[in-house]
Amino acid sequence: MALMERVAMLLRANVNDLIDRAEEPEKMLRQLVLDMENQLLQVKTQVAIVLADQHLLDKKRKEQAGLASEWTRRAELAVSKEQDDLARIALERSISHQQMAEGFARQHGEQSAEADALRMSYSKLEGKLKQTEAQCEMLATQARRARLLGKVNAAQAATVSAVSARSSPLQRFKAKLQSMESENAAHRELLQSESSSVEDRFETMEREEQVERLLGELKQKQGRMLEAG
Repeated sequence: MALMERVAMLLRANVNDLIDRAEEPEKMLRQLVLDMENQLLQVKTQVAIVLADQHLLDKKRKEQAGLASEWTRRAELAVSKEQDDLARIALERSISHQQMAEGFARQHGEQSAEADALRMSYSKLEGKLKQTEAQCEMLATQARRARLLGKVNAAQAATVSAVSARSSPLQRFKAKLQSMESENAAHRELLQSESSSVEDRFETMEREEQVERLLGELKQKQGRMLEAG
């Protein structure tokens, strides 16, 4: 019953635990699906063989039971003819065929029980296969989504990097302009400061000259008044 042992091992397999421990869960699940499909095919083949054997055993049982009945009928005929020795031989053969019929019946019952067990295992394994296929598909979908998100994230990162690369010279140029504008403003303030200082000096000099001129005029005026007096 190596087949049934392999089936039982597959049925006991904890798929979730296998997924957690597998380095490549998707690959592991696909291999598990293939194993289950292979075992299902073997179980199905074995069920067909057992059913064929059942049919053959039942046919042989009926043949032996028929022969037993036939030899019993002959024994009855021999008794009616008062041929007890011939009746004994017929009864022995009837018993032999009846025993063979019972043996075939027992084998038929054993085959029937085996067929039932195989059918049950087939049904359970088929259910486990569907469950595993669903988990495999779900895991494959998750893997595809993860790969897609990875590509999207990589594309976004590349786009951000490209934008950053393009914007960096612009930012540097803006910073340079701002620096130049600040320098120009400082030069203008300096020039304005220097211009104001020169103008102030000229105004001061002109005022002093005016004061001196007025002072000279006053002195001249007082001199003329003194001379006149």
